[in-house]
Amino acid sequence: MNSYDSFMAWLKTCWNTELFHLGETQIYIKTFVHLAISLFLLFYLTSKIRMLLVKKIFPRYKIEVGVGQSIGTIVRYILIILGLIIIFQATGIDLSAIGLLIGALGVGIGFGLQNIVNNFISGIIILFERPVKVGDRIEIEDLSGNIVNISARATTVITNDNIAVIVPNSDLVSTRVINWSHNDRNVRLNFPVGVAYKEDPEKIRKILIEVANENPGVLKKPSPDVLFENFGESSLDFSLRVWTDEYIDKPMILKSQLYYAIFKKFKEYNVEIPFPQRDVHIKSGPEEHSKEAQH
Repeated sequence: MNSYDSFMAWLKTCWNTELFHLGETQIYIKTFVHLAISLFLLFYLTSKIRMLLVKKIFPRYKIEVGVGQSIGTIVRYILIILGLIIIFQATGIDLSAIGLLIGALGVGIGFGLQNIVNNFISGIIILFERPVKVGDRIEIEDLSGNIVNISARATTVITNDNIAVIVPNSDLVSTRVINWSHNDRNVRLNFPVGVAYKEDPEKIRKILIEVANENPGVLKKPSPDVLFENFGESSLDFSLRVWTDEYIDKPMILKSQLYYAIFKKFKEYNVEIPFPQRDVHIKSGPEEHSKEAQH
């Protein structure tokens, strides 16, 4: 027997070497290799199918990005489950033994993996109910940003400072979340403005409306409006209310633009911007009265 035949005989022996038993199924090296390759291909191909649906197919039918992401993820989960069943059956692995193994792991899950399971189930709830979706602008506690990805365990939120924050899915299900774009991306923003008491309120209203209409980021419909809110301690208080879909992600930018323009207009029309004023009255105490009486 030459060296080549010897090597092939050794390789065949190794290929058919038994590693362990799983129920009544004998797991050989070849079984393990087939299983590893099949699982790799399953997760790789399902990921590619999801990307194909989200990037190529759904946009043709004008499906929203967030909805497409949810549908694509659900389709991938279904394909993975079906693929796992087919792979296990094709490799001859006893599924009843897998069931027993999962049951044994369930005990560990109940104690040590509660948060992971909770986040996974919450992720499924998010994908089906869609209280939030990819592309939404949300606020949760002290975090504000855009959702860029929803995975099985966590959701990725990008803040205005381009910082990625990983939020556990259970937080999005169990706590109060403000979703700025749940219905659509049109939001109304309110900006307080104060002027001196000597100013004409109708004149101020016209100036503020003019400023709002000149800003390209403010929607013309619904049109901006001004509320006369209060007779303040040192000012007449107004609220400029504008609608926008462009600055939903960065309302402070729009606020800054409008305030710059308002300040310029107020100087142009000689409108006085007040500053807080206090009148201080000093009252003499008993000792001061006694001293005055002695004199």
